[in-house]
Amino acid sequence: MDLVDALDARGLVCTVGAGGKKTTCYTLAARHDRAVVTATVRIPVFDDRVARVAVTDDPVRAVDGNADWPLGLVPERHDEVRYAGYETGAVDRLAAATDCDAVLVKADGARNRLFKAPGDHEPQIPAATDTVLPIASARVVGEPLTEEFVHRPERVAAIAGLDVGDELRPEHVARVLASTDGGLKRVPDGATAIPVVNMCDDEVLTERARVVAERVHELADVPRVALSRMDLGQVVDVVE
Repeated sequence: MDLVDALDARGLVCTVGAGGKKTTCYTLAARHDRAVVTATVRIPVFDDRVARVAVTDDPVRAVDGNADWPLGLVPERHDEVRYAGYETGAVDRLAAATDCDAVLVKADGARNRLFKAPGDHEPQIPAATDTVLPIASARVVGEPLTEEFVHRPERVAAIAGLDVGDELRPEHVARVLASTDGGLKRVPDGATAIPVVNMCDDEVLTERARVVAERVHELADVPRVALSRMDLGQVVDVVE
């Protein structure tokens, strides 16, 4: 299945979780004629992943007349290595006022870990979101539930029924992806959630991801779970 179709990646699309949010946004942006990449949280500088980045407090105006796609939009520089993100309402207005194929939003942070559960203030998902992509890395299966691999391990432990330091199995990853305190937190009414198990770099990791996907279907009402290699821009499998 085509990557855009597999992820329902049209309209206002938010990536959450850990293990490939930014890469997913950049990869999907490249598949559209007119795509915007933005964020509702801090995002590392990404000028080399889009045609250009506009730093502006008026993102709608920045899109009007733009000829360079995909377009990055951010409100300001947070520090030397990161941009700030927009308020969710600003992204809602952007999506409503423009005719882009996709507005792709990084909607939470994970400090470059492979897996996470959201904090109290996360994720920052705009109300008009069409698709939410909760992401986890297949590489986390078999690793210990520690800060080396997991952002907010104590929250993952609470959802998955583990203690910090325990081994993460496919069942545990699935529980978090399928939970309304985890991957499905704050998914707006009417939006579609499609969990993504990324970094399926070989058959061993892909098989682990399939087990995760099958268990997600038992726990949550989602149309499909996509297994991916976002570094190659590929859907490895779709579990429906």
